[in-house]
Amino acid sequence: MPQVVILNGSPNPGSRLTGITQYVESHLSKEGISFNHITVASLPAEDLIHARFDSPAIVEASSLVESADVVIIASPVYKASFTGVLKTFLDLLPQKGLSGKFVTPLFIGGTIAHLLSIDYALKPVLSALNAKHFGSGVYATDSQIARVDNGEFELNEELQERLNSSVAEIIEELKFRKNR
Repeated sequence: MPQVVILNGSPNPGSRLTGITQYVESHLSKEGISFNHITVASLPAEDLIHARFDSPAIVEASSLVESADVVIIASPVYKASFTGVLKTFLDLLPQKGLSGKFVTPLFIGGTIAHLLSIDYALKPVLSALNAKHFGSGVYATDSQIARVDNGEFELNEELQERLNSSVAEIIEELKFRKNR
């Protein structure tokens, strides 16, 4: 069965990025697609910082990425790039750790000014990990996601449409892989 892993690079579990990943997770679940979720900030900091490739937590997270057909990489944008904690984890993946994977970025930033962070900051790192198949991905701004009661999020219609397109792309990729 095809596997999806959502790699969340946010250091803040309550960030607006959570609204995006929950939306995508909900739509994948509705389609009967199972997924694993890696919250990089929850991995042991000492293991990440000291590049402990053999740490049980790092081995387990790397194994989830290795077994995935689709890798969704979610991150807030700080200083025109994805988070340092995400970069630290990506550095621990094998050199060809994303070979054969379909990779879709989900980024959020304060303004549209950092839209190109996906192309200029993330994609070179992913290419170094041998990723060659990219989904169109989604870049959102903070203003497109409102916090509502009970810690939930409300996404504006335009963002929902773009996320729906991204999820549809993932579903098509999974169907294609299943029929190969």
